[in-house]
Amino acid sequence: MSGISIDRKKPRAALQQLLLDGNIEPVLELAGILHGHYCQGLALGVKAVEAAFTRLGITDNTGMEEIMAVSEGNSCFVDGIQFAAGCTLGNNALVYKDLGRTAAVFYRRATTTAIRVVVKSFEFNSGSESEDNEGNALFEKAVKRREKLTNEESSRMKEIWIKRSFATIAMPFETLFTITEIKTPDLPFAPIMDSQECSVCREKVMESRVVLRSGKPVCFTCAGEEYRMVIGKGIATAKALCQ
Repeated sequence: MSGISIDRKKPRAALQQLLLDGNIEPVLELAGILHGHYCQGLALGVKAVEAAFTRLGITDNTGMEEIMAVSEGNSCFVDGIQFAAGCTLGNNALVYKDLGRTAAVFYRRATTTAIRVVVKSFEFNSGSESEDNEGNALFEKAVKRREKLTNEESSRMKEIWIKRSFATIAMPFETLFTITEIKTPDLPFAPIMDSQECSVCREKVMESRVVLRSGKPVCFTCAGEEYRMVIGKGIATAKALCQ
């Protein structure tokens, strides 16, 4: 593990310096804490951030919406972006477009310039042909078919995918991505809203997420209203059920 020290006044400073120095292996190591494992999708997300910071001249991101990332899918790629760029759903600097693409747009609010980074392919293998075939077969079994791996198979799959992931971040940008400069409208800052107490469950809810029933605020869940959620297949609507 990287062993980087954290400045509590600028908690991302050390991580950002690694990106600026092109020393992204420790960044990927740390991203594995968020994602839970290493894979090429995660590695490509971290590498895409390095490309964005390099091309846009970004030297600092405080997580206050000055750097925006617009992801076009909800794959492992996004976790690499969230960790390396510091653009997350929680700090309102990550926007999710349900387009099913392994691509993202990055921009700074201080400029009108943005870049779109598109992954060319996932066929960047790092081992011998037999090892690559073995890794692909294990992926098919565990992830696509959802079949249980033996302990030996699980260990072997992790070994191959770690090797592939760290080999991926060593590749040049032009091998991995198509990068284009674009113009993009500046997204509005997240509004700061007051909370209201649901008159049924008594929980605090953002005022934009309540409806009035007999003149009293009721949360979507208690009111049985439709709401949106991000699940594995993308953005879906679900009927709220009383808990």
